Amino acid sequence: MSGKAPCRIGVLVSGSGTNLQAIIDRIESGEIHAEVACVISNKADAYALTRAARHGIPVVVHENHRFSKRQEYDAETVAILKSYNVDLVILAGFMRILTNVMVNAFPHAIMNIHPALLPAFPGLHAQQQALDYGVRYSGCTVHFVDTGTDTGPIIMQTVVPVEQDDTEETLSARIQKAEHQTFAAAIKLFVDGKIKVKGRKVLISP
Repeated sequence: MSGKAPCRIGVLVSGSGTNLQAIIDRIESGEIHAEVACVISNKADAYALTRAARHGIPVVVHENHRFSKRQEYDAETVAILKSYNVDLVILAGFMRILTNVMVNAFPHAIMNIHPALLPAFPGLHAQQQALDYGVRYSGCTVHFVDTGTDTGPIIMQTVVPVEQDDTEETLSARIQKAEHQTFAAAIKLFVDGKIKVKGRKVLISP
């Protein structure tokens, strides 16, 4: 891998950026042959921007309220990502559903992580949904993004047991630890060229 240019990753964020930090740490340790080319946030006060700036990563505040249509916002997002020559787009707590404008610009090259074992409990408050349903196991899912809500092809999943006394906060904290490992592993598979998509199936080469 040493002779190959590192994969350029663009990260979209809306919040604190713990998954962003985990990705940065693994890149800097040499575990993933990539670089974060830019971090884009639709929230000017997202702490993820501070995390990125600490590592010298270019940051862009790209607020959606300035756009009347989601497609217009996504078109500008694509333009920003292309200007940084991004190969892979990561949604790290980015709280917006993407339109076909974005998805078509990066086919099978946009990843998201969701705090549940999809297709169960998509959307917001997945951890509370799992607790309300009474499942014994939850976890996290890394998937390619399509225009639905957490409906794209599944790349990796990690199971996290649900304890009887769990609250949304305690379950979320344990799932988040799994997210950091799982997201990094999925990104590494992509960077190393080990992923192929056939229909809804994601095939991983040994």
